[in-house]
Amino acid sequence: MKVLFISPYPREGPSYRYRVEQYFEYLEKNGIKYLSRPFMFRSFYKIIYKPKKNFKKYVYFLLSSILRCIDFLRSFKYDIIFIHLEAYPIGPPFFEYLWTKFGKPIIYDLDDAIYLTSKESAYKIIKLIKFNKKIQTIIKLSKEMIVCNNHLKNYASNFKNENKIHIIPTSLNTDKFIPNQSNSTNKKGLVIGWIGSYSTASYLNQLKNVFKFLSSKYNFNLKIVGSNLLFQIDGVKIMNKEWSLSADLEDFQSLDIGVYPLPDNEWTKGKTGFKTIQYMAVGIPCVVSNVGRNKEIIQDGVNGFLADSEEEWIKKLSLLIENSELRKKMGVLGRKTVEERYSLKVNAPNFLDIIQRVYKEKNSK
Repeated sequence: MKVLFISPYPREGPSYRYRVEQYFEYLEKNGIKYLSRPFMFRSFYKIIYKPKKNFKKYVYFLLSSILRCIDFLRSFKYDIIFIHLEAYPIGPPFFEYLWTKFGKPIIYDLDDAIYLTSKESAYKIIKLIKFNKKIQTIIKLSKEMIVCNNHLKNYASNFKNENKIHIIPTSLNTDKFIPNQSNSTNKKGLVIGWIGSYSTASYLNQLKNVFKFLSSKYNFNLKIVGSNLLFQIDGVKIMNKEWSLSADLEDFQSLDIGVYPLPDNEWTKGKTGFKTIQYMAVGIPCVVSNVGRNKEIIQDGVNGFLADSEEEWIKKLSLLIENSELRKKMGVLGRKTVEERYSLKVNAPNFLDIIQRVYKEKNSK
């Protein structure tokens, strides 16, 4: 069996890295050959969210488009096409349509509400020529579909038989994503942190008053990784750092408390709550917005805290700042939750089963 994996992003994109790439070793162990072809190559991805270098973005976009056409030609050597999010960022799903026409079964993986037209695009021209019913069409064209939560499954069930839609939460390799093994305390003092990307950095504004108030009572450092902006709050000691793949695990392990603020809207309801899972996997207690998937992952006050208002953020962060034993206990229970529900050991068999089922169905005709 040979599977061609199609995605928008290279391995620097977290959704590709955790929804697709980390399963490859399991495919190999089961005798499945594969090729992974992202639309953006690494140099393209590194500049896509930066405000300048617009001409370079369009040159890269043209080159990526040519390479995607080559991917279509090479796809005839493969039995199954696995599409994460979409094959091409503009227009209707013509690659998906052509693969179906030529008898290539599609497995479709959706882990974000990208069907919403309000989602920001990295470059305006693409936003203008998006095809509104694109995701609906890909769902209909696919043989089987994978989603990360019930909200996306409910959406997809409007266009597809529910028996063909499978929930596989975004998972972690719990043998690699582990708590810090050092027993030494953080020499620079307690660290509260957020690790994310430019596209979600604006959510941190929800907590500016929270951090300003907490800094008047407690001594802590706020670590911000990946915002691509200089985040500043008067009176708060802030460490701004660029995200890098090589330091990703180390950055999570460097925290004492993780935060994950989110607005309550349709876009965030479609998210996987993965930042929450990452904090928990490294044994870090977290306070997260009481929205979307977070409500399913967190048992409030047990393996983490849920917060609805500034008052709740302040109260629950204060409890963790003041009580090192609570941080330790909550971190242990958070890690246990990930091992039981969000680890590769638990979810990789389901991923493999879907691929094998589609292959068997294709060859039984």
